[in-house]
Amino acid sequence: MAGSTASPAPGRSRPGWIMSGEMAEQPAVLRRILADGAPAIRATAQRIAARRPRFVLLCARGTSDNAALYAKYLIEIRLGLPCGLTSMSTTTAYGAEPHLDDVLLITVSQSGGSPDLTASTKAAREAGAITLAVTNNADSPLAEVSEFHLDLLAGPEKALPATKTYTAELLALYLFVEGLRGGDGAPAALLPDLAEQILARGAEIRELAGRYRFAERMVITSRGYGYPTAKEAALKLMETSYIPALAYSGADLLHGPLAMVDNISPVIAIVTEGRGGAALQPVLDRLRGRGADLVVVGPQAQVAAASGGFLLPTDGVPEEIQPILEILPLQKLAWEVTIARGQDPDSPRAMAKVTQTR
Repeated sequence: MAGSTASPAPGRSRPGWIMSGEMAEQPAVLRRILADGAPAIRATAQRIAARRPRFVLLCARGTSDNAALYAKYLIEIRLGLPCGLTSMSTTTAYGAEPHLDDVLLITVSQSGGSPDLTASTKAAREAGAITLAVTNNADSPLAEVSEFHLDLLAGPEKALPATKTYTAELLALYLFVEGLRGGDGAPAALLPDLAEQILARGAEIRELAGRYRFAERMVITSRGYGYPTAKEAALKLMETSYIPALAYSGADLLHGPLAMVDNISPVIAIVTEGRGGAALQPVLDRLRGRGADLVVVGPQAQVAAASGGFLLPTDGVPEEIQPILEILPLQKLAWEVTIARGQDPDSPRAMAKVTQTR
C-alpha cells in the first residue's frame, strides 16, 4: 500500500543481528563449498600442481591473514613445501623487484578490494609467480589481476566482523591443498553437521561470556593448527568488544609473556586434538601452576581439567580440519561478550569492510 512503512524483520532492531545471522549461515556455506565449489577447487589445484611450484608465498591482511597462516601449516605439513608470509610493503612502498619464477603466491581476501593486496599480487605475477586469489568476489580487482581464482561462495557478508568468510576461507584452502597432493578432501564432509551442533549450543557460550564482561585483557593461546584460531579469536574479541586480547603460540608464551599471567588473568586455550594439543600440554601445566583463570576449547579431558570450557566434538575429525570447528564457539563468545558490555558487534568503531591499505 502506498505510503506504508514496512516493519523490520524480527530481531533486526537488536544490536548484533547481522553478525548473528551470518554466523548462523556457516553450516550452509560449508555445504555449498563442498557441493558446488569443491570440483572447481580440485581442478584449479591440479592445474597448479602440474606447474610444480618450488615455494609458496601467502599474502593477506586481518582475518584473511589468519586463514593464510592456517594454509601455511597445511602446506608445510601436508605438502612439505617451504612457505612464507609476504611483506607487501616491500613492493608497494619500497618498490622491490622480487624474483618469483616457480613460486606460487596465494592471496586471501574476503572482498578482493584492498589496493595493497591487488598491487602486490600484480607485481608478483609480473615477477614470474603463479598467482591464485581466494576471495568472496569473483569480480574483484584482486581476482582480475590473478592467474587463478577460488570463489568462497559465502554470499554477501554485511557485518564488519568477518565470520562466515573466515570459515569459508579455511575450508577452501584445505580443499585446495588436498587437491595439490592428489586428495579429494573427503574428511571435510562431516564439518557442516558438526558446525550446526556447535552453533546450537548458544546457552553454553552465553554462560561462558559472563566470565569476561568486565575483563581488562585476555590471553589466548594454542599450538600447531590451533594457533591461527587463537589469533582469529583474539582479533574478533578486540574488534567487537575492544578487550585487548593477546594471542600467542604456546611456545612463544613461555618465552616471557607468561610472566603477565596470574590468578586473575583470563586465559583461553584452544586445544586441537592431536600433535598440536600434545605440544601445548606443558603450557597448560604451567598456566594451571600459576593459578590462571583457564578456559579450554577442546576435548573432554582438557575441558574437565580447566576452570571452564567448551567441549568440541572432535571424534573422527582429523587434526588439520578441527580449526574450522574451533573458531565457531569463539566467534559466538566475542558476540556474547560484546552484547553483555552494552556494545553493538555489527558496528565496531574505526572499521570498514574494505580496508584501503597501500
